[in-house]
Amino acid sequence: MTAHAPEPTAYARLGQAGARSPLVIAVPHAGRHYPPAMMAAARLPQWALETIEDRHADLLVTDAVQAGAVAIVARMARAYVDLNRDEREIDPALLGERQPPGAWLTSPKVAGGLGAIPSRIAAGGAVWAHPLGAEEIEARMAAVHRPYHAAVAQAMDEAAAAHGIAILIDCHSMPPLAGRGGARLVIGDRHGRSTESRFMATAIDAAKRGGLTVARNHPYAGGHTLDRHGMPRAGRHALQIELDRSLYLDAALRTPTSGLVRARSLIAAIAAALEDEARGYLLAAE
Repeated sequence: MTAHAPEPTAYARLGQAGARSPLVIAVPHAGRHYPPAMMAAARLPQWALETIEDRHADLLVTDAVQAGAVAIVARMARAYVDLNRDEREIDPALLGERQPPGAWLTSPKVAGGLGAIPSRIAAGGAVWAHPLGAEEIEARMAAVHRPYHAAVAQAMDEAAAAHGIAILIDCHSMPPLAGRGGARLVIGDRHGRSTESRFMATAIDAAKRGGLTVARNHPYAGGHTLDRHGMPRAGRHALQIELDRSLYLDAALRTPTSGLVRARSLIAAIAAALEDEARGYLLAAE
């Protein structure tokens, strides 16, 4: 497949210029753009590729952005590039050629087919009709993965410069967890590595006040976004939120329902609580 620069651009930045708030929100898996060249190379139809989206998770952050947060929202489909993976997490089957040892990272996600470019999905098996090759993989990383994470880093830098601290919410949605009493929200902090415990506690309390059952780090502890942007010792804290998508989508988990209003309010309430905690944290440090 010929390398190309995808349209539209890799991401949208939502919110006012500058940093009114120390809050930054990333939405890496809600992109809905499937370039024609991508679909020509795909073995699966678009409806199958859509099953790995965080369907309409970009709509969850609207209220928080209106309250002052900046959001970096992916536009490209997750099947094109998964922005919550290290760009070196590539299934060797996608390369179609031998690579020197150490050139790529192995991980459970890669082994399961969901690396930086998904190679296999539950809705149909192999994603691509033929190996993509190193040139195409590099083109996707240069056009989408790196600009997206550069934008997240810039927003974090602006928030830290303006407020002395930056808090990142990496916003996702998840399928309903099986079994009665399953959590409707999972908050991850890489098992304490991506933020100080007070911010995790604040997010959990805010979610519980919103009426949701909450789990911590199980089954989702966060991924590359938290590893890359969560640096508590540098005043940059990062949390991942996984919201049960049945709270705001229909039974087919495709179309927003009236529950979206409550879901947007919940994300905004968590963001507001984290912002208040951040300001209190800075006052206590003075």
